[in-house]
Amino acid sequence: MNRSGQYIMQPTGYKAFIPTPLPPIPPIHFDEQVQSLLERANLAMGRLDAMGLFLPHIDNIIAMYVRKEALLSSQIEGTQATLEDIFAYEEKAHLENVQDVKDVVNYIEALNHGLNRLKEFPMSIRLIKEIHQILLQDGRGKEKSPGDFRRSQNWIGPAGCTLKEATFVPPPPGEAYNAVGELELYFHKESNLPVLVNCALIHYQFETIHPFLDGNGRLGRLLTTFYLCWKNVMQKPLLYLSYYLKQHREEYYDRLNLVRKLGDYEQWIAFFLKAVIWSSESALTTIGKILELKERDKKRLMAEKIASPFAHELLDYLVQKPHVSVKDVAEHLKVSKQTANSLISQFERASIVKKVAAKKRNRIYCYQEYIDLLAEGTMPL
Repeated sequence: MNRSGQYIMQPTGYKAFIPTPLPPIPPIHFDEQVQSLLERANLAMGRLDAMGLFLPHIDNIIAMYVRKEALLSSQIEGTQATLEDIFAYEEKAHLENVQDVKDVVNYIEALNHGLNRLKEFPMSIRLIKEIHQILLQDGRGKEKSPGDFRRSQNWIGPAGCTLKEATFVPPPPGEAYNAVGELELYFHKESNLPVLVNCALIHYQFETIHPFLDGNGRLGRLLTTFYLCWKNVMQKPLLYLSYYLKQHREEYYDRLNLVRKLGDYEQWIAFFLKAVIWSSESALTTIGKILELKERDKKRLMAEKIASPFAHELLDYLVQKPHVSVKDVAEHLKVSKQTANSLISQFERASIVKKVAAKKRNRIYCYQEYIDLLAEGTMPL
């Protein structure tokens, strides 16, 4: 047995890992590397949070970041969908890969539901089950007991592997249920550990317990966002780690396994903090580019003498919803379709938007330069 738990032989002849409750004993050792990474991570995350507090219309940018995080987190699990697929789904277009896209759409709904729920409700088993229910609704996991902890053994390994061939076997159902209860207690326990270290520990523990038949990876990554917002460490949900975790997918899994094998929490925490630093700095850079793009497009509006009082409002709307129809614009701005059509035509002449398809009816226009900024790293694995 090591400090993270032990493999115990089960009556039917396989070994399952039983995790020890958090926090680790002996306590986390903050060597020079971990301490340095923690300071850098706190600084980078603080800068990102400050930008979110003071930027006008930041919620429009967050709406797009949520879409991107949902897509990337789902892609880590093998979902084959793109950002353009998400827009097409929202436009009710026919899609061949609709089940893949539905996984992402469910994730968006689950993330938004969780963030809204946390305004009135604490981190808890009840919330985790609610989120899981939404995550798997109407998707490929709908037959895998959405919202209910598993009642059978699951395992992790190459596609088609048996229980005895698995690379990792989580605790059996009864032990998993107890472990989730311990994790819920840890959410509320007074801790002298830094919040980001607790985030790393909670993510590891949840993935190790693997309490559901499906969706554990996606839900585990959501917990980081929820925990940071619940603890008021971030006032706006702008920190998402899935882009980094997707880029380092094999290392991500290997480092989780190292904790189970050796009890080495410190190497996992170091990896997690690197993800926070990179993700915070990447978000800051991208938001900076978005602001530059918006400023440039405001100048385009002036140069083209587009003086409608709704022009700047439309520009803000395009940041929230970069694929729009005339009907969308009319409803959002509360203007007639004729006024919305005229405004879109002006934006098209100013090269701010362009037609996605040249249909006579229900034409869709996109804010392509903005989409290109956000699309980095979103092609499926």
